[in-house]
Amino acid sequence: MTDLTNKIQDLKKEKNAVILAHNYQRGEIQDIADYVGDSIELSRKAMQEKDAKVIVFCAVDFMAQSAAILNPEKKVLLPTLGARCPMAQMLTVDEIKRAKAKYPKAPVVLYVNTLAEAKAESDVCCTSANALEVIRSLDSDTVLFGPDRNLGEYVAEETGKTVIPIPEWGFCPTHLLFQPEDIVVLKQKYPNAEVLVHPECSGDMRKVADFIGSTSKICRYVKESDAKQFVVGTEDGILHRLRKENPEQEFYIAYDGSVCPNMKLTTLERLYASLKEEKHVVEVPQNVASKARESLERMFQVKC
Repeated sequence: MTDLTNKIQDLKKEKNAVILAHNYQRGEIQDIADYVGDSIELSRKAMQEKDAKVIVFCAVDFMAQSAAILNPEKKVLLPTLGARCPMAQMLTVDEIKRAKAKYPKAPVVLYVNTLAEAKAESDVCCTSANALEVIRSLDSDTVLFGPDRNLGEYVAEETGKTVIPIPEWGFCPTHLLFQPEDIVVLKQKYPNAEVLVHPECSGDMRKVADFIGSTSKICRYVKESDAKQFVVGTEDGILHRLRKENPEQEFYIAYDGSVCPNMKLTTLERLYASLKEEKHVVEVPQNVASKARESLERMFQVKC
């Protein structure tokens, strides 16, 4: 792998490329990346890389689409075309239009875990890191929110607003695997461990958590905590970063099977091939990109 890693580093310099990796990526992908973070952190990094000509986005489809929308002058590569987010596929443009017709006065807030065509139909986007701030910034007590029902419920609980889910039962298949019974068993083994869960988890999981937050907020929380042990309720790729940044602390995944197969499709071999051949270029039609960009830019305007 060392030889392949060196080849990727050489190609990156040759092509003036920057490699972005989501917190759920394989450890070796995180280690070779220029930046590791959640979707909003990586989107901002992509916009800040003024000199780069190529962005290699090691994540899933909707994240690479967002990078392409926000950086129309750059070539954005997705190392494997099969890296598609199941939740993003759950929300269609037709479903959004039906919801708009039923609730014409309610603003449409879409989680960034949506495809570009859906974003183009929204008023503003949000991430799990800034969903509460985005919803609170709106002058409306009722909002249409999609596609993750669990995140929508969390937002409603925290803001007191009426959140209407679109679709009715959108979810992340990986976060749905976590169950509070697993926490009970782990707390018996590690009674002093703090429980950290992602808001895409179920309401029952959120009730047993000591902290609820996005992957970036979980990372920040750990750095500021005095606890020595943590039970983590999100995709297991986050453990690589947590252990790397906090070697004196211990981390245990809340459920051993919490692996997003789509996030794990990116390998060093696929990253190398994509960068060498500049293949799997992410392209968003201009009419869709311009509308989706407005929704993303409104998100960045909200103070967090």
